[in-house]
Amino acid sequence: MTEVLVQVGSEERVPPVARVVEHPAWPVLKAAVEQIRPWQSKDGSIDFEAEGAPAVADAEAVVRRVAEAIDELSPLLPHDVAYHEALVKDLRRWADGGFEVPDFLDSLLAFHPAAKREDGLQHLVVFPMYTQNGNPDRNLEAVVLRMVWPEWLAELEATRYDNPLFCGITFEDFTAGYDTNSAVLFPETIAVREAPERFTWGGIFCDREAARFRAVTDAAVDILGLELPEDIAAMVHDQERCEKAFVLWDMVHDRTHSHGDLPFDPFMIKQRQPFWMYGLEELRCDLTAFKEAVKLESEGNEHGRDVQYAVLFDRMFRFPVSGDRNRNYDGLGGQLLFAYLHKHDVVRWTDNKLHIDWQRAPQVTNQLCSEIEELYRAGIDRPKLVHWFKAYELVSTYLAPHPGSRWAKGPDALDLTQPPRKLVDDVLPDEFPLSMFYEALSKKLKNVIASTKGITAAGSERVAA
Repeated sequence: MTEVLVQVGSEERVPPVARVVEHPAWPVLKAAVEQIRPWQSKDGSIDFEAEGAPAVADAEAVVRRVAEAIDELSPLLPHDVAYHEALVKDLRRWADGGFEVPDFLDSLLAFHPAAKREDGLQHLVVFPMYTQNGNPDRNLEAVVLRMVWPEWLAELEATRYDNPLFCGITFEDFTAGYDTNSAVLFPETIAVREAPERFTWGGIFCDREAARFRAVTDAAVDILGLELPEDIAAMVHDQERCEKAFVLWDMVHDRTHSHGDLPFDPFMIKQRQPFWMYGLEELRCDLTAFKEAVKLESEGNEHGRDVQYAVLFDRMFRFPVSGDRNRNYDGLGGQLLFAYLHKHDVVRWTDNKLHIDWQRAPQVTNQLCSEIEELYRAGIDRPKLVHWFKAYELVSTYLAPHPGSRWAKGPDALDLTQPPRKLVDDVLPDEFPLSMFYEALSKKLKNVIASTKGITAAGSERVAA
């Protein structure tokens, strides 16, 4: 296609670009945001009395550059014009207010990515925010992303897995808060004066999830001597195919938090519970996605089998040995899945090699899902503390508790005159330690897992090599 220069009066502008990150204003915006980030405190404010702090005028000048770059880039994204206008106002109000704790509620309320889910649609997103599993501080971040919404996924959402707030997304480029393990863009992470009545979107970066999955699974398969079926081996080495598996997995997982027999707020917002409750909830959602994938495969859907093994391998290989052992509920879910399959003879660790019964794996994995669902259903009729003990009983059937655990000794070892939330203090940081199998695997996988920090689709080829 011939490029046409856009001319206004006697001025010539650069040719239009298809990608935001190719526009000259993007590196200006990104550099300005990176300049602001080290000046910010944990809550997002700038303390001008702190060592290394800028002059107020310098901070104002950098924020002005951010606002001007957004103004330049916004015409490339007509679907986000209202958001960008509100964003520039929020930036200027932050500067005018002396860079105190930022409040970007107005721009958050103007951002509606789920209202226009079109495959390949770009968004330029700038907010003061923390990045989950990444940076815990509310720093200014900028990210350019693309929507992942192919026709087959849109059809499944419309007819089978209704989830109007879900956004499958991929990275184009990002600032330092996303050069981490974070693979989500959630509105609740953004600095605002008050939480909105309801959130209207949630995004998950399927390219990072797929790239990380491929790197860790490939290494684990080699370390464990696991022989993969030909089609699953091909999936692990195909980034695009893995992204499709993850976006479908994520969509079903996300909606499951509000579906089923639920004895409590499924998102556990502002609730204090033992971390195995969070682990069971996340595992329930993953195993529901697995169960649906088994159905989809039986109906001839080409993505069904891929989702099953994305769930199994990510849960069994990466989750248990990622992060620290301080109430690591995702790690716990992976440990439970492996132990359940091991005790039901679906996985075997023999002659220093891992063997999987590929025929029985779907049936037995679905069986664990059913056990968790029954726990939830019965929990509706139980007091909270009884439900917590029943959940502990399920987990400890398959995972050995720490020998110093009070919870493992039963109700008589706890002060039951205290409210349940106080009894959470008696939960050990590592209530269910890693097995010897996982201790050994962790040592061999830790460098690979560390190498996936900040990974994207392009980086996955580098790590695999």
